[in-house]
Amino acid sequence: MNHNTPTQRVILVDDSDHDNFFHDIALRKCGFRGEIKIYDKGEDALAFLLNDRVSVPTVVLMDINMAGMGGFELARALEEQLEPGVPLDMHVLTSSSWSVDRATADSIGRIQSYLVKPLTQETAAALVDLC
Repeated sequence: MNHNTPTQRVILVDDSDHDNFFHDIALRKCGFRGEIKIYDKGEDALAFLLNDRVSVPTVVLMDINMAGMGGFELARALEEQLEPGVPLDMHVLTSSSWSVDRATADSIGRIQSYLVKPLTQETAAALVDLC
């Protein structure tokens, strides 16, 4: 996280219960002791983040291909609706390695990186500043 305080919350946004389960384990095994929230719909994650106004340093790991609001739409909505400078890092975490998806992620300023599943302990540690 590129803010002065360590990550206190990770939000997983993915419609795969299986992926959420294993990504939660990777985060815990890397030593993350903060809050982990899981949403299977982009709309629910958006509602939470807008209501919370990102009150603590937060990392969002989101899939891009979900029913309803996908990760790209979530990132665009947050880019438009959150105040600049909130302690929020967003990362695509998807099974898609298509270059067009990478290019789309690169075009959205709120997205810091594009990662292909699965989330490893080493990557999880780097994302939440534990390495």
